[in-house]
Amino acid sequence: MAELLLDPKIRLWVFLPIVIITFLVGIVRHYVSIILSSQKKIELLQVQDSQVMIRARLLRENGKYLPRQSFAMRRHWFNNEETGYFKVQKRAAASQNPMTDPGMMTDMLKGNVTNVLPMIVIGGWINWMFSGFLTTKVPFPLTLRFKPMLQRGVELAYLDASWVSSASWYFLNVFGLRTIYALVLGENNAADQSKIMQEQMSGAAMAMPPDPKAAFKAEWEALEITEHRWAVANAEAELLGTSENHS
Repeated sequence: MAELLLDPKIRLWVFLPIVIITFLVGIVRHYVSIILSSQKKIELLQVQDSQVMIRARLLRENGKYLPRQSFAMRRHWFNNEETGYFKVQKRAAASQNPMTDPGMMTDMLKGNVTNVLPMIVIGGWINWMFSGFLTTKVPFPLTLRFKPMLQRGVELAYLDASWVSSASWYFLNVFGLRTIYALVLGENNAADQSKIMQEQMSGAAMAMPPDPKAAFKAEWEALEITEHRWAVANAEAELLGTSENHS
């Protein structure tokens, strides 16, 4: 690997501008998101169903820590043929076609404007303006597998993998300034790109499926075949055995 010396002027005219531009774009994205944000209408019935599904899943996963009678009572509340929640509640499938929901299309457009478009524009400009520049070097050795991630736009096979190109430095700043954004804008800010992705993923996981009837049926079947095996049946004996060994 070739040994290089980084010109201090590159750090002044390339390294710092990328950091400052990325930070300022994040600040602008935060306030634009606040301006464009709209209150989403939440259906109480949908929230209720999603919470019930979470409770049923937790009962299946953690029911082994409950006595058999307690587990049976909870499963009876969900799965009873006459009064069980999954049998009594009747739900119609919700329409999830964005072409028929103007509000969903508007939210998608706002998300693209505030998140995707700035990243494409600023990333393209940096790739054009500072193409081929090396901005910094990480203070520890790296393997060759890191070269595609840290040296995007600089195709030099003999270059040490610790060097970081301008394009890669921009993307590292996009996802690495979350602590600075939290200090300046607070914890609940719209500038942190990684936090936005996490919220989208968690929101998708917590949301109710498009067809509640099918989801209720699947959860009913999963609870019905779940066998209770009390995990703390021998807790007293194990505790007494441990105490005797220590004494």
